[in-house]
Amino acid sequence: MRLCLVEDHAVSGLEPLTLTRPVHELLIGATSIATKIGRAFGVVSGPWQKSCVVRPQLQGVLGQGDRRLVMNDRDWLARGQVLVANGRWLPPEGFESPDESSPWVGLCEGEPACAFAGPDDAVGLEPGGVDDWFDRMRSCSRLVEVGGEWIRRPWDLVSRNGAHLERDFSVEARQGVSNRHLTRLALVGPPNRLSIHESVRIDPYTVFDTTNGPITLGRGVWVQPFTRIEGPCWIGADTQLFRANVRGAVSIGPTCRIGGEVEASIVHGCSNKYHEGFLGHAYVGEWVNLGAITSNSDLRNDYGEVHVPLQGDPVATGQAKVGCFIGDHTRTGMGSMLNTGTSIGVMCNVLPAGILLPKHVPSFSAVQYGRVAAGFPLETMFETARIVMGRRGRAFSEIDEAFYRGLFDQTRLERERAILRAAARPAGHWPIARAAGL
Repeated sequence: MRLCLVEDHAVSGLEPLTLTRPVHELLIGATSIATKIGRAFGVVSGPWQKSCVVRPQLQGVLGQGDRRLVMNDRDWLARGQVLVANGRWLPPEGFESPDESSPWVGLCEGEPACAFAGPDDAVGLEPGGVDDWFDRMRSCSRLVEVGGEWIRRPWDLVSRNGAHLERDFSVEARQGVSNRHLTRLALVGPPNRLSIHESVRIDPYTVFDTTNGPITLGRGVWVQPFTRIEGPCWIGADTQLFRANVRGAVSIGPTCRIGGEVEASIVHGCSNKYHEGFLGHAYVGEWVNLGAITSNSDLRNDYGEVHVPLQGDPVATGQAKVGCFIGDHTRTGMGSMLNTGTSIGVMCNVLPAGILLPKHVPSFSAVQYGRVAAGFPLETMFETARIVMGRRGRAFSEIDEAFYRGLFDQTRLERERAILRAAARPAGHWPIARAAGL
């Protein structure tokens, strides 16, 4: 069966993480949402079985990563029956797809999560029209409760990450652990909850604690001395841990450099937190660099509910433990202190000020002397991106440049509004900000 992943209007509620990727590429546990949906429907093989309907501005950057990827293609949709799944939906454990004798719509918490459609209906899928398409299908198809859960906000990914690390360990193929590795590390907890690829380098004086959950280390990972890893945890391929204290419910994507303390967080990939500092209950995008001793708060002093400013407006999380959410290609300076529930956009430059920094930093802006300000010229940001990506053997292409220019224009109003607010607020004046949930 063929599978098509789609984005609905609610994808904007996951910014800044979804500014640069479709929602189904977000990481939770040891895999992306797309992988979890594909696994649930048994669609795990060749790319010809998968398609997606995404925002048109993403097509170029996605296509250069995989030229075989089928996107927004009516001809592909018209070739036969299709399973359609919302990219924000996580199927339940033990999911069984309804029978395919007739069209159906699967509901999760009363909202359409997936559907089985014939080609005549499938060709109606188009970017920006997914919600209307599901409404039409719902009116003329059999309704089935399929269960699962929705990812509506960035903190949903973080708060549920530990549970999905446990689930993924139970279903993904595991390497086990060799005697060579066991002679190098100190293991606390059950050995059958430890999976280490044979190519992993583990130096002496390292501790792995599987008491509270499984630990998986992918191909080419390097664990340096005096690192402690507590499960549940997944470390992606070619990541290096430098004297790190990884405290559980942590997913670190491929090709990262991580040191210091990390707790209950997701680092999407190709990002650096090389030095000391605390990262907790956070989601960090790609190509991010957190300068030495950069730390974030993930708990208010009064233990109250955390509000996160998404697109500048405070949103209640219903949670007391919420850290920060950082978009791609953002950098923080040495000693930056991020407030509880901070949202930082794409290609930002955050400098320390000796105080807690603003909670809302729009894309392509800077933080200077504790205030949101205009960022560097685009050409300067692009040159930095070329250097950063070149150090990992990747290129910042003309397609990337065109995409980020469009994103710069897309986020202009949010950025200008934040800069005007900052100019009207005395530096270091936080009581009003706290009262407003900012």
